[in-house]
Amino acid sequence: MAYTRKNQNRLTGAERRRFVDAVLSLKRRGEYDEFVRTHIDFYVADGEERLRVAHMTPTFLPWHRRFLLDFEEALQRVDDTVTVPYWDWTRDRSPAASLWGEDFLGGNGREGDRQVLTGPFARRNGHWRIKESVTDGDFLTRAFGNPSNPIDLPTPADVEWAMKDTRYDVPPWDSRADGGFRNKLEGWTSGVGTARWRNHNRVHRWVGGHMLGGGSVNDPVFWLNHAFVDLLWSRWEREHRRGARFLPEHPPGLGEPGHGRVVARNEPMPPWRTTPGDLLDHERIYRYV
Repeated sequence: MAYTRKNQNRLTGAERRRFVDAVLSLKRRGEYDEFVRTHIDFYVADGEERLRVAHMTPTFLPWHRRFLLDFEEALQRVDDTVTVPYWDWTRDRSPAASLWGEDFLGGNGREGDRQVLTGPFARRNGHWRIKESVTDGDFLTRAFGNPSNPIDLPTPADVEWAMKDTRYDVPPWDSRADGGFRNKLEGWTSGVGTARWRNHNRVHRWVGGHMLGGGSVNDPVFWLNHAFVDLLWSRWEREHRRGARFLPEHPPGLGEPGHGRVVARNEPMPPWRTTPGDLLDHERIYRYV
């Protein structure tokens, strides 16, 4: 029977506590840091001459769907009632939103070092030490709104801009693609300044701190962001049923954009044997409410 993922602002106090407790349990066991290391290892940019599966690539969405499922399964080994909630950042757009409460994810980082001092994931509370990172410091950091170069969270119009594109992805299958739902939702554009970032990328920029770059899993809000991204992909699939197939269908050939660097629909996505095609229907496993 499929389980449900809920909007974080509809969680009961008990559900919030159970989610936090399960995450902290994974941290104590060392399992959480394994998820951080996996994301760092597979965060491969356009300019790197190797296979891309997690970002700037068609498999951005199915790769993170599988990543979320693995994390959810780990949480449920601790507490089988826990699922990953989602953060609708088109509506909960303020630092005063419920997800930043002291009983849930904690708040913004302080001026200067951007250290998070509130909530269960604050270093000084003794439960959350950063061990796997691409930056210095063993405490969680945030910088809401990027004060040095202010940026807002994505709007419903930003999401609609992505949702109305009927193509899943287009060549060259990376951050330079000038169309396709995947790249528009991931949020790479040819704009300048803060206008360059849309949707998923803009959320990472708005939260700041550890949410920037490959070590973003160190901030538990990573999972709530990607659950909402996954929800949007699910909605897009329903809205464009005829054309909502993962692309590329076949591996790009020699001399074609993406040759040897992107995964086609029925090829496995490292580090798993799972293919994108295996992950196109999630409703037998979980649903969004």
